[in-house]
Amino acid sequence: MDDMTGLELSPRKIEYIKYLFEKGDNVRTTEISAHMEVDPSTITKAINELASSGYVNHVPYRGFSLTEKGEEYAHFLLRRHRILSLMLNHYGLTAEESCAEVARFEAYVSKKAINTICDSMGHPTFGVCGRIEHDSCNLKHNHHEPHEG
Repeated sequence: MDDMTGLELSPRKIEYIKYLFEKGDNVRTTEISAHMEVDPSTITKAINELASSGYVNHVPYRGFSLTEKGEEYAHFLLRRHRILSLMLNHYGLTAEESCAEVARFEAYVSKKAINTICDSMGHPTFGVCGRIEHDSCNLKHNHHEPHEG
């Protein structure tokens, strides 16, 4: 997904991708509907749109799961959330405040901006919300973890 900008999906569809990633394989419409507090027909429409865009697989009578493209996007979404949360935490917000604030605007921050912020922060490996993965990060330099000796 080298051409991914990070701005492909609406905030609501991002929530669906994150939820499917968290839950794993074969998540049923009713589970998503209950979690998101949205009518099942709304979920079906949005998930079908995600499926036609290649992010989600639909197995009739079994549920939904992420495709490889969906998994890659979910990894980026987690990374984006964690980089932004760590940045806000650095500037004085608590971990909880950082997480909540980022959830309000993260869908509008591009992959390019995240890579630039990540680079300026020295490619942190752990944030206030958990581990930060860098395999999908377009690093300007070869980044190696410091060896403890």
